[in-house]
Amino acid sequence: MSQQTDPYQRRATDCDVMLLLEGTFPYVSGGVSSWVNQIIRGFPELRFGLCFIGSRRQDYGQPKYALPDNVVHIETHYIHEHLAASEVVRSRGDARAFARMDELHDKFRSYGRSDAASHAELTALLGELIPMMADGGKLDENAFLFSKQAWDHLAEQYRTFCTDPSFVDYFWTVRIMHLPIWTLARVARNLIPARCYHTISTGYAGFLGSLMKMQTGRPLILSEHGIYTKERKIDLFQSEWIRDNRNVFEKDASQIPYFRDLWIRFFEALGRLCYQASNQIVALYETNRLRQISDGAPAERTRNVPNGIDLPRLSRLRAQRSEAIPPVLCLLGRVVPIKDVKTFIRAMRTVVNQYPEAEAWIAGPEDEDQAYAEECHAIADGLGLSEKVKFLGFQKIDEILPKVGLVVLSSISEALPLVLLEGFAAGVPGVATDVGSCRQLIHGLSEEDQALGAAGEVVGIAQPQALADAALKLLTDPARWHAAQAAGIARVERYYTQDMMFGAYRELYQQALAQSEAPAAGAALRCPVRH
Repeated sequence: MSQQTDPYQRRATDCDVMLLLEGTFPYVSGGVSSWVNQIIRGFPELRFGLCFIGSRRQDYGQPKYALPDNVVHIETHYIHEHLAASEVVRSRGDARAFARMDELHDKFRSYGRSDAASHAELTALLGELIPMMADGGKLDENAFLFSKQAWDHLAEQYRTFCTDPSFVDYFWTVRIMHLPIWTLARVARNLIPARCYHTISTGYAGFLGSLMKMQTGRPLILSEHGIYTKERKIDLFQSEWIRDNRNVFEKDASQIPYFRDLWIRFFEALGRLCYQASNQIVALYETNRLRQISDGAPAERTRNVPNGIDLPRLSRLRAQRSEAIPPVLCLLGRVVPIKDVKTFIRAMRTVVNQYPEAEAWIAGPEDEDQAYAEECHAIADGLGLSEKVKFLGFQKIDEILPKVGLVVLSSISEALPLVLLEGFAAGVPGVATDVGSCRQLIHGLSEEDQALGAAGEVVGIAQPQALADAALKLLTDPARWHAAQAAGIARVERYYTQDMMFGAYRELYQQALAQSEAPAAGAALRCPVRH
């Protein structure tokens, strides 16, 4: 069952914009959370509500951000906490309701990537089933978990579709996968009224956004920093908890194990549902916009809005820099597999061999994946770099950027990383892997942009030698480093300012709030031009 806590003690009866946040602000630090904080503070005239969706309460510590004054409401829900034993109610279950649920699954299996007719049929059926999922309804949580009809349904689905021999693993996978749907349906029934909804991903938050759009008719905006389904695929392919019970004779190397494929198809279906429900769909750059369209987003509703940084604040940091180039390579980010911190550490062995003064700073929290963080520490120790690779934990960029010579991103997936833009504004070139928009940020997009020069170097994924070579090329050549610094400053000043981003989102919010049929009492949209 969903658990709610509110350390901020903010409860309102309505709001202008309800942000739907999965595993991010205000409990997790990082680029997306920084962006959410930036957006809220950029529109002080709007009253924001926050609906945070997390996995389990113990997976999150204390809030990482102080809430701006215009956040009037916050609630948190944990979708992988289960019913207590005392709440179990066993029943036979309603055969007709489960038959309709079978129809829903069939429609999801045949759900076209951009088929408006299929979406209309699907949402109509969802609209019929969602009320049945209320507590005491024919398809409530207890019926799904403990009824005879649910057991029969699972057994039939297993016999018809599952290619893995373990029914036990199938049983628990389906329950774990689907139980959050009941939690989110309950959240949707009780969420305070909002004039519009803004989800910062597809996935579970996007599904909640789809429910709110169906339930209220109010506009839904979707902003994707990374493509959620793509990032979940990366996580799923790296996950060790997903079982493959086939023996050596049953396995086909060309086939994805059934349970991994089941999770992928589940998140793809949630993504298509959110794309079809959204009034406006925002990507950070063109490659991701095209990926959204290929994944089911209606092209006419998509647009690009690049991240923007607070240029006046960050540009002041340049005056704090020393004349000498600091021999410090800094990775600003969470210590998690998707950031591939291990490659950065391995690259430092070569860097230090050739440039003994060099140091690596890893500035980001280690609590999200503690096992991975321990492995990173072990690699640094094993390479004899314990004095050269420094794990600093979360740091304020204003304090750290004037002290570093390069911002390094060794990630295996990124969108349009704020840390590169922030580094450029503060006068720090970057070295990044060729993922997301990193090549665009470092080398430029248009001919005019490219004419500004390279703001650093781009290397392949998981190539520590190439990463080391690129870093050394900049750190040991002052002329090249200063040219990269100048290119980065010029690029961010021309194309990636906060005012540009606010202007685009002001338009989106104005459109959404104008479409809202019943504005919240006393609320008024005042979106003046901000300087």
